[in-house]
Amino acid sequence: MKVYCIWEHNGNDSLVYAQDCIGAFTRGSSKEEALAKMDREIRSYLQWRDGLSFPVDETIEAIIIQEKVSELRIADADSDVLFESEKRPLLIKEYLKLKELAIKSARDFQRLFDAIPDKNRTALSVRETFYGQVPITAQQMYDHTSGVNSYYFGEIGIRADRATNSPTDSANYEAGIIVTRRLQSFEQLEITQTGVPNYLANRLFNGSYGEEWTLRKVCRRFVWHDRIHAKAMYRMACKTFGAETVPNIFGFLI
Repeated sequence: MKVYCIWEHNGNDSLVYAQDCIGAFTRGSSKEEALAKMDREIRSYLQWRDGLSFPVDETIEAIIIQEKVSELRIADADSDVLFESEKRPLLIKEYLKLKELAIKSARDFQRLFDAIPDKNRTALSVRETFYGQVPITAQQMYDHTSGVNSYYFGEIGIRADRATNSPTDSANYEAGIIVTRRLQSFEQLEITQTGVPNYLANRLFNGSYGEEWTLRKVCRRFVWHDRIHAKAMYRMACKTFGAETVPNIFGFLI
């Protein structure tokens, strides 16, 4: 299986993304280290997305088709790359598939969070990164991950005001705030960007700090960002509560 990849790097520090496995990525202190992790990442990703195990005897070949030299803190997973493939207009079936994947990712993130026995307990130590203190409890990771919703949609011109998750709203309460925010924002997109061209045109936006965004990129960034913090949450939970306590909902191979 050939996996076409985008390589974003600052010096040797590298992020490698799978173009067609939306949100799948690896990172390393070199391109070679990141590429070496792609086999396990793709197997894990396909198990999560499709519920199917990739044949053990079938090889996965990572092929770099795009390079982005960055000045960002790549080692801390700071990123601003726009894939060339993310500039194409969308067919409605493509959009619905991307939307479905972004919502599935949010629902599974919620399921993982719900399974953590104590949302404020952690065995991790405090660490600083480019955006401040790294989230170290399940609650901090959840708040951070759900909190990017208005930022991502805002970069493509959608005012995605934060949804509330009040116990008086049973649908929102049951779904979880990360799911509710994402669903409501996609609905707002579909209502707001109508006419010709509409959201399927996948318009290019110049966002904050000169970063380029499209709807395709927003969908990919949601799944990518969820995976970063779902993996961190799962690892933290295994260390804090024991691996047998928390379900491996995303199928991480760690």
